[in-house]
Amino acid sequence: MVDDLRAAGHEVVDLGTSDPNQPDDYPDFAGLACEAVRGGKAARAVVICGSGVGVAVAANEFPGIRAGVCHDTYSGHQGVEHDDMNVLCVGARIVGPELTREIVRAFVCATFTGEERHVRRLNKVKAIEAKFLRGK
Repeated sequence: MVDDLRAAGHEVVDLGTSDPNQPDDYPDFAGLACEAVRGGKAARAVVICGSGVGVAVAANEFPGIRAGVCHDTYSGHQGVEHDDMNVLCVGARIVGPELTREIVRAFVCATFTGEERHVRRLNKVKAIEAKFLRGK
């Protein structure tokens, strides 16, 4: 996947596991990816675990992150176009490598539409996040 993205002209910061003898707990890697997005080191991130659910749960704990589990190409691009999703979560035990490549391509090539209804809904999501960040 990293090679595919680079070949397509994308700059890739690979924060994945590098030592198969070390634990690879998904919250740790979701955190690295989300901090890269939050810190402006990456525009978007792709995180993978067995089902995609664990990394999505962890990723959505970070302010400003909008992570979604996508196991089809439609969700991969629609999540960006309608919801401004910035973290794609994929389950390696759910989809195979080729479909994962296609989903990632759909995700990275999509852009937020900026349509009024999508902006309105996104602002409501951001308001929910802000409310809980303030502790109310």
